Amino acid sequence: MRMRLHAREDGFTLRLRQPEPGDASDNHVSGVVPSPRRRSRQADGDHRCHEQNPDSANRSARHDNLASQIPRAATAPHDVLDSIVRVTQDQGRLMANQYPFFEASGSPRELGQQHGEQAAKHIAGYLEFLATSLKLSRGQLRSRALRFQSLFEKLCPDLLEEVAGLAEGAKLELADALVAQMRGELAQTGDGGCTTFAIGPHGTATNTTFVGQTSDNPPELESFGYVLKLRPTNKPTVLMWTFGGMLGYHGINEHGVSHFANALGGGPAWKFSLSHYPLKRLILEQRSLRDVLRLMREFPVCSNGNYMLADGSGAILDVELTSDGPFVPELQERFLVHSNHYLCTEHACDANFRLSLADSFPRLDRMRSLIDSKFGSIRLEDVQTFLADHDGHPVSICRHSHAGPEGPMLGPSGKTVAALIAEPEQRRLHVTLGNPCENPFVTYSL
Repeated sequence: MRMRLHAREDGFTLRLRQPEPGDASDNHVSGVVPSPRRRSRQADGDHRCHEQNPDSANRSARHDNLASQIPRAATAPHDVLDSIVRVTQDQGRLMANQYPFFEASGSPRELGQQHGEQAAKHIAGYLEFLATSLKLSRGQLRSRALRFQSLFEKLCPDLLEEVAGLAEGAKLELADALVAQMRGELAQTGDGGCTTFAIGPHGTATNTTFVGQTSDNPPELESFGYVLKLRPTNKPTVLMWTFGGMLGYHGINEHGVSHFANALGGGPAWKFSLSHYPLKRLILEQRSLRDVLRLMREFPVCSNGNYMLADGSGAILDVELTSDGPFVPELQERFLVHSNHYLCTEHACDANFRLSLADSFPRLDRMRSLIDSKFGSIRLEDVQTFLADHDGHPVSICRHSHAGPEGPMLGPSGKTVAALIAEPEQRRLHVTLGNPCENPFVTYSL
């Protein structure tokens, strides 16, 4: 079935219909989420668009100009993987080039305790990294994190209980465990690159869905990352890639609900609310995209980010979630692709494009081209190859550190620290440690 999103004054309305014969579009939600009532423009940090959306020709020229600022190489230093190695956690085989795998089960407190015990070194290292990168002392980080405790109590009390368990398991203060859930929001800074995609059943050889991303971040995060499987009492089992004690990040649940994410340049101003990471965990407690959309309308976030979503029914959806609420780009494509600039009419303008990674635009075009070239017959191996693509190296889909200028959102040392592919219908997640041109995809199953 194809899901379509229709706007009503009171929120989201989802309608399902069977695709018509010869229908070119795939399973995805289209339409625009009605924006909340506009606030007056804030002086600093508020980058709502107040201009007409530029036509495609002018925008393309601007993208080319932005992209020219990034140093490029004619060829990539690594060949795309000649073969893909798949290892499931059940086989118990250990590999040096894969992320650690941790499991936890039980009540929220028990989940946190078991998680914290296993990932204690990763959490400690990550907290030190945050202090250094944000130029804040550990005491300053704790003080700022505790300001958000009341929001956890109000919006996600079970997660606060899990955070308390995490602190106990890792032998940390509660404030330290809260720091891990807020990341750069403690300094009101965003980071990360990332290229996300979703391909519905009509685009694949197996009539199933592929959704995922490259996660482009500071290279230090590789040292703090791991794959985490959670079996909460009376809630869906969750499988995700995360790092440093974060309770919510990229992954999939037992219903096939999957989410991946991109940072966005510009947009509505930062405001005091929770970070995106608790929301990402709550998304993995939902049964369908309907439930996810309802959650996004009700859960306030302090900053802006893009969500690439899918569920076990074969539906796919992209949502640009801002501090003003969610917006769904009006995409009329057979598949979905996103990078680090806005696509929704409300925020796709020069003011925000100038605050986006310059290489966001060519990466978006390249991923669209790769998917389009094999649409209708795409296999898992094709998607793995797409994520290892080096067109535009070093700031390609498979990103490598470079010596270029400092840019917004991600510095020149930033690289792909993980590539991820979910198969919602099969409840599988494929993950690489670092660049997919260098390390194999490892398969985990629910």
